[in-house]
Amino acid sequence: MDSILKTADFSHYFDWAATTPPDSQILEEALKLTLENYGNPSSLHKLGTTAGKLLTQARERCAKALGVAPDTIIFTSGGTESDHFPILSLLQKPKNRNSDNNGTIVISAIEHPAIREQAKMMENCGYRVTLVPPEKNGIVSAEKFVSKTDDNTHLVCLMAVNNETGAIQPVYEVAELLQKKYTNHKKPKFHVDAVQAVGKIPLRLNHKGIDSAAISAHKIRGPRGIGILYLAKRIEPFVRGGEQENGLRPGTENVFGALAMAMCLEKYIISERTPESLQKLEKQNNVSSGFISDLLQIKGCKIIPESRNKDDSEHFSPWIVQAAFENIPGKVMVRALAEKGFSISTGSACSAKKLSRPVLEAMQVSKEDATNAVRFSFGPNTSEQAVSTLLTAIREVTSDFV
Repeated sequence: MDSILKTADFSHYFDWAATTPPDSQILEEALKLTLENYGNPSSLHKLGTTAGKLLTQARERCAKALGVAPDTIIFTSGGTESDHFPILSLLQKPKNRNSDNNGTIVISAIEHPAIREQAKMMENCGYRVTLVPPEKNGIVSAEKFVSKTDDNTHLVCLMAVNNETGAIQPVYEVAELLQKKYTNHKKPKFHVDAVQAVGKIPLRLNHKGIDSAAISAHKIRGPRGIGILYLAKRIEPFVRGGEQENGLRPGTENVFGALAMAMCLEKYIISERTPESLQKLEKQNNVSSGFISDLLQIKGCKIIPESRNKDDSEHFSPWIVQAAFENIPGKVMVRALAEKGFSISTGSACSAKKLSRPVLEAMQVSKEDATNAVRFSFGPNTSEQAVSTLLTAIREVTSDFV
């Protein structure tokens, strides 16, 4: 591992939104601790209690980095499972035998498949799902979103940052509008998919009205197989078993993953509490701004959404840029750049084998532009020189299609 990860060259890697290269120093430190303390953290003997203490420390470190209480941190297998918990918890509610409708779930039409596809499955269980489309800029109107809820709505889901366009969604505004709308009624639970937000932009999970959120370690240079479900208040789980994770997530705990997650959050979190992290964000804003400007100089290139400009850091994550190139299908561009050693994608890695682009369709992007769209995503190790080299390769590819 030492020889592979420490000498890895990330200069041609522009698919950080799909997964990030693991931080070798963090993985080695977490692995060393768990090799030395290999007991089951639920066991009562010394090896078990020592491992249990490491797990507790990891939870406390994660909570501190995120600015929340330790008892709100539930370790899971990743972002998808963290997204599933709030949805599946609805299944433990008694079925309404007097109605064909057990309640409604309101989600944005640009959610990650972990939310979108699982919500569809809930329709088989008697729930109605309302999809709220975004505006053409890829951002959901908070007012329109909340207006789709009613007294029969049990859960609403809106991601913090879209994984294809980088559009920052108004999650705080939605939380506040829900609080205001349901002052005299039971408020529906509000879940936020924060997978593309944590470690990328400042995020206040403890904002009043946010009930749960999903986080994934492999998006912030951690290992795969570990994530966090933030829970402001305990929910009744649908999946039952052992009493691990406060009875919410049965199964022997992943101490290695929890420790690595804590270390990654401490190292890579973007937070208003840490000025140096905001400096990293500002640096990336400049890199992204320059990249967009240079792309727009290439004949036939469009930024998606077209309304995004180089100075639009307030509404878009600078770590993701989506563009379409006239007469070049996205998969062709991916392969052409791959031949030059570059890694990019056409969108969500979870939907890479599908022909449809639900997010772009919801934004009313033309079929041609949706077919041609590709995603460039950056990480803390992406240098300006690397971006310059990528732009040269893009110009070479596009010149063959003019």
